[in-house]
Amino acid sequence: MSPKFSARPVRRTAAAVATAALLLPLAACGSDDDSDGKKDAGSGSKDVSLTVLAASSLTDVFATAEKAYEKDHPGTKITVSPAGSQELAAQVKQGSPADVLVTADTKTMDGLKGETGQPTVIAKNRLVIATRDGNPEKVKELKDLADSKLKVVLADDTVPVGRYSKQVLDKQGVDVKPVSKEANVRSVLSKVELGEADAGIVYKTDAATAPDKVDAVEIPDAQNAVASYPAATLKGSKNGDAAAAFVKWLSTPEAQKILRDAGFQKP
Repeated sequence: MSPKFSARPVRRTAAAVATAALLLPLAACGSDDDSDGKKDAGSGSKDVSLTVLAASSLTDVFATAEKAYEKDHPGTKITVSPAGSQELAAQVKQGSPADVLVTADTKTMDGLKGETGQPTVIAKNRLVIATRDGNPEKVKELKDLADSKLKVVLADDTVPVGRYSKQVLDKQGVDVKPVSKEANVRSVLSKVELGEADAGIVYKTDAATAPDKVDAVEIPDAQNAVASYPAATLKGSKNGDAAAAFVKWLSTPEAQKILRDAGFQKP
C-alpha cells in the first residue's frame, strides 16, 4: 500500500517542478519588459543643452528668459551666446555648433535662409541717444550730434544698430564724424558709460540697462527707426525639436512679458 501513497506526491512534485520551470522564463521576460519600459520613459525626458546665438542687445533680457524657460522645462539647459548680429551670422556660416539664432534685424536673418528654419519676429526696438550721466553736453536731438566738439561713437555700418543709426541720421541730414565705430551696440554703450564718448546711438533697451551711468535722449518716432528681432532654429542643430520648442516659447505670453518688462516692443 505504501507504494501507492508515495507515488502521488512524487507525481505532484514533478508537476510542480515542471510548472516552475515553465514560469521562470516568463517571469524573466516580464522583468525585461518592465526594465525596458523604464528606460523608454527615461529616454523621453533626457537632458538637452541648447546654444542660443543672440544679438548683443538681448544679453540682459535673455538672461532672464533663460532662467524662466529652464524652470518651466526641467532637463533643458539654455546657454546664450551674445554678439553683434553680423558676428553671429559669420559663426553660423562657419558651422559653429548652435541651435537657435536671434538677430536684431531681418536683413541678417534673410541672408541665412539656407541655414535656418522659418524665422518669427519676437520683438521690436527703437533707438535713443545715450549720453553720459546727467547729459553734461546738453544733447537734445539728433542734429546736436553733428557738433565737432562732441565725441560721438556709433556702431559700425555692418551691424544692425549701425545701419539703423545711419538711416536716421541720413534722413535728418545730420553729418556725424564719430570718434570710433564699434562692433556691437554694447560696445557703443560702454564707451559712453566709461566717459570715452559724450554720446552714442543705442537701442532704448540698452540704455535702460545702465540708468545710473547714462541718460537716454528720446528720438521722435517720425525720425526713428524700428528694429525687428527674428528668431529661428538652425538646421545644423542636433536638438531640432527642443530648439523649435524654445523658438515657439519666445512668442508665448510669458516670454513676451519678459521682453515687454525689459522695454522691447510687441512684434
